[in-house]
Amino acid sequence: MDETSYPSASLSHQRFYQAEQEADFVEGHANTSPQQKDPAYRLAYSDTDFLLRQELRPVRFQLELLKTEMLLDEAGIASTLVMYGSARIPAPDHAQATLDAATTPEARAIAERLVAKSKYYDEARALGALAARANVIGSNTLDKGRRHFVVCSGGGPSIMEAANRGAAEAGAETIGLNITLQHEQAPNRYVTPHLSFQFHYFALRKMHFLLRARAVAVFPGGFGTFDEFFELLTLIQTGKMQPIPILLFGGEYWDRVINFQAIAEEGLISPKDLDLFHRVETAAEGWARIVDFYALETGD
Repeated sequence: MDETSYPSASLSHQRFYQAEQEADFVEGHANTSPQQKDPAYRLAYSDTDFLLRQELRPVRFQLELLKTEMLLDEAGIASTLVMYGSARIPAPDHAQATLDAATTPEARAIAERLVAKSKYYDEARALGALAARANVIGSNTLDKGRRHFVVCSGGGPSIMEAANRGAAEAGAETIGLNITLQHEQAPNRYVTPHLSFQFHYFALRKMHFLLRARAVAVFPGGFGTFDEFFELLTLIQTGKMQPIPILLFGGEYWDRVINFQAIAEEGLISPKDLDLFHRVETAAEGWARIVDFYALETGD
């Protein structure tokens, strides 16, 4: 027997090869027989066709939950500041291009309303910078040395880009939770590469948004923002999640599209449910809410 092919005897050595080593063994073999060439012979964990079968959906759910959880944990991230908002609001320096692209009076009116909201790009960027500069590090035994209020967005353009951009410009790592869509959807360039994740399932993506969230900023947005915002409100309203600061930016927009007070007056929510979120207009005001809620000593 060739003894050089085995690790030296040691109590610390594992007795079994790891899966990646076994996969390398398989890659090094010549698959020449009909049995070896058939898909049935592939290792299950390296057989993409098998993993994508409909019956494997529960396994894919678990993998999608576990991968992001493990990598965020390995990166020392204890908590996040999550920012939701539209992918359509232009950055201020793109405002004119948005107006120029409008070719009809109706399109021009919509473009003007979008451009009016470009100020929230700046506020999201500023809030990301404030969180990054605060550099809140855990000190208790559960999260000693781990980072808090790491900026997390959906990883896309507009408000999401602004959130990541503000933190990145302040020298911090940022998280992007992207989603596969039929149209092209790439992470914005301010997401830290090893903290840039792609999801197939909206449900798992939304779960990761909130697992580490210690504050959420909600900027003007459409269906996606509504979905994330109202699910968060529901989780806290029903006691499934403990209260956290929910910062609602853009009071004029939200008052126009949702009559929160009317929902309470109709008896469909409790008046106290309107206290689950706080209206703010500036990054400084929003960050002050977070600091007060947690009695933070940020060193600023």
